[in-house]
Amino acid sequence: MERVAVAIRDRIPSRGCAAAYGTDAPIVAIGGAQAAIQLLPSLVSRGQARILAPTYNEYAGVLSAAGWDVTEVSELAALAGADIAVVVNPNNPDGQRHDRHELLALLPRVGRLVIDESFADAVSGISLAPDAGRAGLLILRSFGKFYGLAGLRLGFAVGNEHDIATLAATTGPWPVSGAAIAIGRRALLDRDWARATIARLADDCVRLDAAAQSRGWTPVGGTPLFRLYETGDALAAQEMLARGQIWSRVFQQKPGWLRLGLPGNEIEWTRVSAALSR
Repeated sequence: MERVAVAIRDRIPSRGCAAAYGTDAPIVAIGGAQAAIQLLPSLVSRGQARILAPTYNEYAGVLSAAGWDVTEVSELAALAGADIAVVVNPNNPDGQRHDRHELLALLPRVGRLVIDESFADAVSGISLAPDAGRAGLLILRSFGKFYGLAGLRLGFAVGNEHDIATLAATTGPWPVSGAAIAIGRRALLDRDWARATIARLADDCVRLDAAAQSRGWTPVGGTPLFRLYETGDALAAQEMLARGQIWSRVFQQKPGWLRLGLPGNEIEWTRVSAALSR
């Protein structure tokens, strides 16, 4: 199993991962963060899973389908005692962030602590990837969100030798395409682009929040990659945006919430402004 993990790591942009994520822990490339979520039940025998919620709902779905006893909790302390505990940091959709020291304090109290850092690339100092060699800690990273290449299907799991070897054996010898490897390596090593993009996104968040507030929407949260607003009637707001060829996300449990991605260029900004001014 260890030989498989080493072989996989030799083919992924490992030097780029170390530079981008600030870690020398074992890494395995996977076909996107969702693919990593699908593999979580293979790490340990079925047991109790606790998920800090509300959050990305695929965790509950995947673990429940695999026969796990899944409970969604609203506080970090309530994760204690779980065989697998899941925290999305920063969270999707509200952008809530958790202190790394508080997260690490959970390690002795859970079997596996899974930290989903799919939206962490643009948030300084939040990642636990430098600590990923610790027993029981597994970090999931998404490449496509920050780099705008979701269709490339590239993600990473960072953890200790045992867990990464298990995941590598489960994915098989060709978990990602050659194109994903080449593009991922080049992008992850371009730290100048990353720094410039992080600065631009910070300005864009302020700009989009101001535009939304001019419509009467209230910022609820978000990350540098998306914003969340209280609109009063999210379905009506979504329909209004869709008429301007702008897609957004609404949430059944929060009928006023609407999540909106950041425009990528001035043409898209013009469309957003026009839609919000209707």
